[in-house]
This record gives sequence, C-alpha cells and structure tokens, in this order.
Amino acid sequence: MIETDVTAAFDASERAMWAGRTEAYAGSFGRLCAYPVPALLDAAGVGEGTRVLDAGTGTGTAALAAGERGALVRAVDADPGMVAEARRRGVVAEVAVLPELPFSDGEFDAVVGNFVLNHVGRPRAALAELRRVLRPGGRIAVTLWGARRGAGQELLGQACAAGGAVPPSYMPRLDPDEDFTRTPEGLAGLLTEAGFGGVEADELAWEHRAGVEEWWGGAAGGVATVGLVVTSQDAETVVRIRREYERLSAVYADGEGLLALPHVALLASATA
Repeated sequence: MIETDVTAAFDASERAMWAGRTEAYAGSFGRLCAYPVPALLDAAGVGEGTRVLDAGTGTGTAALAAGERGALVRAVDADPGMVAEARRRGVVAEVAVLPELPFSDGEFDAVVGNFVLNHVGRPRAALAELRRVLRPGGRIAVTLWGARRGAGQELLGQACAAGGAVPPSYMPRLDPDEDFTRTPEGLAGLLTEAGFGGVEADELAWEHRAGVEEWWGGAAGGVATVGLVVTSQDAETVVRIRREYERLSAVYADGEGLLALPHVALLASATA
C-alpha cells in the first residue's frame, strides 16, 4: 500500500506530539491506560512461558505485567523517550514504528497493543504486521478508545471549549480511507480484515480516580490530542481553560479528594 501524504502527516504529527512527553504521560494518563492491562493479557492468553510482544509499550506497564505472569516479553514503541523509561523499569524494549517490526515471522505466541491503534496512520497494515510476527494459532489482544466515551473522558475537552480554545490547524487527522468505525463491531471487522479469526470485541467501562492536579497535568503537559490543544493556546486562554476545568470537574468529586471519571474503551482479541 502506498503511503499517502495524509498518512505521512498523521504519523509525523503523532511522533512530534509524543516527543518529550514521557514524564507528563507517566504522571497523568499513564495510570488511566493501565486499567485494561489485566483483561488485555487474559484475552491474549498470556501466562507462564508465553512469548509476548507488547507493541506500543509506552512506559512498559503491560510488558511488566506480562513478565509478572512468567511470560517472556519483548516490547517496542515509536517514541525513544518511552522506550528509555520502559528499559529503566526493566523491560526489554526497542524503538520500532508500526507497520515495520524487527522480528521474524511467527516469533511470538501472543501480541498485545494497549491503546496503540489510535496512534498509527495505517491501522490495517499495523495489524497485518502484528499477525506476521505471531505464530499460527497465536493470540492478539488490543485496546482502543472508541466512539462511545464516558462522561469523564469529555471533561478536559469541555473545559477547552468553554475556555474558548481554538484547536490548532496541525491536529493529526487520519486518512478517511484508513479510518474505521470505533465500535466493537468496527474493531472486530478491522481484525477480521487483517486475517485474524475467532474475533471477539466488547466495551470496557470503569471509573478512573485521579486528583484534580493529576488529571490537569496531562493536558498541561501536552499529552495526547487534548494536550496539543491546551499547549497551543495563548496564556490567557489557558487560564480560562483551567478555570473552566475546575468548575466542571466539581461534579466528579468523590468526596475523598479525588475525581471519579467514567471512561469507556474497546477491547478485542483474536487468533492468527
């Protein structure tokens, strides 16, 4: 498949958006993204002696959890800072960018990708590459932020809108030809299209508890799309966004000093 200018721009924007954000991610959204890891590993059949690839490892959370189960884990991420942090935590990790991985055909028994498909410009090609490195009969499990969002997921975006933020023109945008429906059915169809069998997909819903400063810290630190929006504003607009965030977040206060933020994600698994 020939890479389009839109896809190249998407991938370049993603690389730039995450560069230098490791610490900010680990101190904010990292805990959020860790929630589905046990279910992700279960869906991939990860256990003692399983040869596992953690694709898009970030700071290494899923890789470490797989290692605690006795799995033999390798990990990759597109961002050198994330790889460095994963290595610091004891993960065997290296820099690699989907859809090109430095592994042989059928090298792994299981592949997991925790919120990685959101960040690749060619999701079908990425899944085909993950299937290539799986042995026949090996398992894949992936999570993805879907079309249905929990109320807590909308909080920072609502604060941006209420504060008068104008999204920058250089927001990453996926080529429409590469996009897919962000529902359990749409994700299942994507895996089936990539040649996987026995596909299962569903939603996970949970309440993420975070401090007011912790949840703001991801956006203020430039993490993910909402962080790109916040950090591209002038100082006065950021002050307004913060004020609106404090006002809107009050409804999620759990009475114990934290916010209880409802979230929804997709989890799918399949066999190579």
